[in-house]
Amino acid sequence: MSKPKAKRLLADNEAKAVARNLRVSPQKLNLVAQMIRGKKVDSALADLEFSRKRIATAVKKTLESAIANAENNHSLDVDDLVVAEAHVGRGLVMRRFHARARGRAGRVEKPFAHLTIVVREVEQAEA
Repeated sequence: MSKPKAKRLLADNEAKAVARNLRVSPQKLNLVAQMIRGKKVDSALADLEFSRKRIATAVKKTLESAIANAENNHSLDVDDLVVAEAHVGRGLVMRRFHARARGRAGRVEKPFAHLTIVVREVEQAEA
């Protein structure tokens, strides 16, 4: 006997992808996530493609993964997908020490962040 299957946390018209331990501060990652929230996925992908932020490539990869999950695992139409949520969480913080004057040490913090992208299928209104 096995455990009963876990209930799905998302709605039937949603799919998600998670990127963990991205080597960027959550504040900087949130600036890029803000760019794509609420947009259609093709517009969001175009924005990420031409963004000058270094972390935009990792965000783009995660968004493409969410789109692929929606298409392959949940049979959603790619043309009707919208970025419903893009939220950022804090990961661990590596602490290093940097030599300073007079025998002292300065702490250098190297933060990590997590990114969760949820895409939702929205029905297009016929004009």
